[in-house]
Amino acid sequence: MNTIEKLREKLALYERIFDNIKAGVLVIDVHGYITHFNAQYGRFLNLDPRDQIGRHCTDVVENTRMHIVARTGKAEINHSHRINGQDMVVQRIPIKKNGKVIAVYGQVMFKDVAEVRDLAEELSLLESKVQLFEKEIFSLRATRYTFDCIVGDSDAIIGLKQEAAKAGATHSSVLVTGESGTGKELFAQAIHNAGPRKLHPFVKINCAAIPRDLLESELFGYEKGAFTGAGAKGKPGKFALANKGTIFLDEIGDLPLEMQPKLLRVLEDKAFERIGGTRVIRSDFRVICATNRDLAEMMGKNRFRRDLFYRLNVIPIHIPPLRERPADILPLARHMLKKIAKEAGRPVMRIEKKAARELVRYSWPGNARELSNVLERAMYASGSGTIYKGDLPFTLTSDRGVSGRRSKPSLKTARDEAQITAIYQALAKTGYNKAEAARLLGIHRTLLYKKMKKYGICLRPEPDKDVVRPDTLV
Repeated sequence: MNTIEKLREKLALYERIFDNIKAGVLVIDVHGYITHFNAQYGRFLNLDPRDQIGRHCTDVVENTRMHIVARTGKAEINHSHRINGQDMVVQRIPIKKNGKVIAVYGQVMFKDVAEVRDLAEELSLLESKVQLFEKEIFSLRATRYTFDCIVGDSDAIIGLKQEAAKAGATHSSVLVTGESGTGKELFAQAIHNAGPRKLHPFVKINCAAIPRDLLESELFGYEKGAFTGAGAKGKPGKFALANKGTIFLDEIGDLPLEMQPKLLRVLEDKAFERIGGTRVIRSDFRVICATNRDLAEMMGKNRFRRDLFYRLNVIPIHIPPLRERPADILPLARHMLKKIAKEAGRPVMRIEKKAARELVRYSWPGNARELSNVLERAMYASGSGTIYKGDLPFTLTSDRGVSGRRSKPSLKTARDEAQITAIYQALAKTGYNKAEAARLLGIHRTLLYKKMKKYGICLRPEPDKDVVRPDTLV
């Protein structure tokens, strides 16, 4: 094969490549005359590519600036160009030799500006999801809960876990109710992680923590410039981020009344518009809600919509307070204490029998959250590897009061509380040896007896049904 044949084959290959570029391409010389015009561009403009060779670019392409780039030598990248009534994205790149322009390469992307904007929005959504995933991964140890994380031996908790596990296998809405501190978010995450959506986002939003005027933008997102202070790129909302996953609406009872019909429409249609936008966005999400409010009472007062309640309350999960399931208190305390000690870098601690009895007898108005607080305080108050009754906060050991009822705050009651706390702590540190405790307190043993009698401090276990067996202690 001679040199001329080789050159012909190369030229034929280059022409095939040129015609198969998935964009409209033309090349002009330094004077603006077309030297190359590919088949893709010809089909788009409904022109024969061969007939355009030798014509001036301004006679072939409307609004072209190719000849201007040939004159200035400055490239124009990703510029908007209106062709055939569409706003297209074009590139105009000068080709130079020895510093001088000898040709200009032009390319038209077969996507109009609207398509590019959609791609930018998708990219913004993906960036937001990446940020969300990064936060989730960073806090994975603390927030990724499963049913194994729900501790309790009572029939109520065992039954609830079974019921919630069944809910996890569905895509239906779940409404988790219960007092503050009962673990509603824990159940919500466990339901998500037990279902088919577990590999997708668990997006949570607290309806009580977001200001009214920002709640809609947080849920549905907004376009750039939608309102004063809006981000330059806009922002996808929580419903968009929860696509294929779960959105957890905590404190749903605090959702403003004016937002409730908007939420209902989104739950029914699985579609919404961003603030300041006109495009309908669809999202395949599962919704789990939680509240410590009585929604039935709120409906009676026209503060919560009935149609929204029926949409949310498909699978109800009610978590009873800790005072109604005393069998869960010590297992939960044991679990929490191990976790708290580990986070504090301390060895595992035990709970002495009298302290355990107080934990069981207490009413726990703050539920598991209060229990965690009490255990952490007691751990730091303890001077040993065991939590004694004296290490517990006074409000816990005197829940029923010295005289059987709470008294109003005063200097006298504050002094009494301080003395009772000091006595309990001294007894605990001395192994409940009253003579040693009196010496530690700097008072005579007789005075210690009088104060113990005055404040109802008894070292003998009272005969009641809540006496704790030693084998239940940590």
